[in-house]
Amino acid sequence: MAAKIKKIAGFFAVVVVLCILAVMAKPFYIVNEGEQVVISRLKSIVASHTEAGLYFKVPFLDKVTVYPKQILSLDGDTQEIQTKEKLLIVVDITARWRITDPQKFYQKFQRLENGYNKLSDIIDSSCRTIITQNELSEIVRSSDIINEKTDDEEADSETEIVTEETIYDTVTKGRNELCRQMLSEANKTSAGMGIEIIDIVPRQIKYTDALTESVYSRMIKERNQEAQHYRSTGEGKKAEWLGKLENDKRTYESEAYRKAEEIKGNADAEAAKIYAEAFNKDPEFYTFWKSMESYKKTLKDYDATYSTDMDYFDYLYSANGR
Repeated sequence: MAAKIKKIAGFFAVVVVLCILAVMAKPFYIVNEGEQVVISRLKSIVASHTEAGLYFKVPFLDKVTVYPKQILSLDGDTQEIQTKEKLLIVVDITARWRITDPQKFYQKFQRLENGYNKLSDIIDSSCRTIITQNELSEIVRSSDIINEKTDDEEADSETEIVTEETIYDTVTKGRNELCRQMLSEANKTSAGMGIEIIDIVPRQIKYTDALTESVYSRMIKERNQEAQHYRSTGEGKKAEWLGKLENDKRTYESEAYRKAEEIKGNADAEAAKIYAEAFNKDPEFYTFWKSMESYKKTLKDYDATYSTDMDYFDYLYSANGR
């Protein structure tokens, strides 16, 4: 009886140990949402899963490698690239990508970090290839709208100062098209790696430090020239307006003088008419009055009169007043 009990206890002990070993071996694994896995056995792929759920693996032999299903971002290395017109610029690229085939990705890279490094090289290479084939204006601008004039932008020559028109380089492709070309070039190189590059975008484009100072100097020179053009145009407009003002002033003064002379002439004519009518009514009184007016105007300017025998003094010294 004791032997039988010992045998049963030993059996249960073996079962317990096997259960413990099974739990420690972790024969089941979980694939979470947003994950995809590759199952490898002795470095050979035996299965892959892209759907969330609970799955079985052979303990101690199968290895589970987890990759993300989400869209990933990658910042390329900042690099100096020469454009088509031999300008050296600094370009900083960013891209978005994802793993579309986990088995191919595992065969090519195994580790996610290796995929990042290879993809960075691919993106940098495609960026350099496209930029060296195009001019700077194609890289930094998306369209040629800056050279297009609308009716609202046309200056009124009578009220505005018109500056010299600046013509910028014509853009035939633009930054967006070059980004699409970079993407196409990169996807060609990454074909068969189990990845998809979604887009490539320049995050920053600038001149190198060696060119920055000369560019600033050129910009300052251009702005000074534009400012001088404004000043010269303003001085010309000022002279034009002052000349017009002087002409208007002379015109108004001439018109006012003409009207004043016309009024004076009419007044003199009216006065002569009144004098003539008065003279015709009493010529003697008219002569007397004119003599008195003459005495008042002329005698005050002389201190002494040496003779009064002239007819001029008849009304002044004659006994009968004539």
